[in-house]
Amino acid sequence: MDPKLTELSQLFERFKAAMMRGDFDSCSNFLSQLKVMLTGFRSLPPLFEATPNAVHELTIARDIYEHAVVLSVKTEDQDAFERDFFQLKPFYTDAGNRLPASPQEFPILGLNLLRLLVQNRIAEFHTELELLSASALENPCIKHAVELEQSFMEGAYNRVLSARQSVPHETYVYFLDLLAKTVRDEIAGCSEKAYDTLSVADARQMLLFSTDRELSEYINEEHPEWEMKNGLVTFQKAKESAPCKEIPSLQLITQTLSYARELERIV
Repeated sequence: MDPKLTELSQLFERFKAAMMRGDFDSCSNFLSQLKVMLTGFRSLPPLFEATPNAVHELTIARDIYEHAVVLSVKTEDQDAFERDFFQLKPFYTDAGNRLPASPQEFPILGLNLLRLLVQNRIAEFHTELELLSASALENPCIKHAVELEQSFMEGAYNRVLSARQSVPHETYVYFLDLLAKTVRDEIAGCSEKAYDTLSVADARQMLLFSTDRELSEYINEEHPEWEMKNGLVTFQKAKESAPCKEIPSLQLITQTLSYARELERIV
């Protein structure tokens, strides 16, 4: 075996061992070294040269980038996720016919769809869907993301939050928690515009919390301008603190009448 490939494999084993024990700092250091080493293999994208060990090199490189994507989820680094996913994607598209299928392909493609949904990049979400085959769309990981997007667009927020209980892969929990926060923030913004006050029970139900304590913690962390007292959640304080712009009605009326007179002269 090529000595460079042997060294790469040994370092990758150390990376996986560090990930298993939760040592993400070591993982990041190993991953940086692995990516530098991968640049020395001409069989990898974008060259795709037909070297003697091309299939083995492509397979281990794909495995490294798949682990890099999972690491970015575990460290909650969305920027790293995007970088690593785009480095991995050519192994699924351009090199897909040269390699055996990866069991991690659909979970990672589904993860990327969830990321786009969380970041409200709906156009890109649908672009990625268009690139998938009909059989891929039937995969549980892809269907899960598609159903979430449909529920989100329909405003069926209870289905979005309950989706956390039936994730197709453990790595999905991070993005589902972010999506749940997005949903609650959307509901909270509408609630404070529509109501002056709500009973604690109604606010809890509207924000999809199961206990008053969860509601109280959410208010303290995300909306300290709200007031929760005597069985009520008061939004009026938030409304009063918002600056109100005065509309110069007299000036607008004068300008409108002036325009009308000028139009009458032209006619």
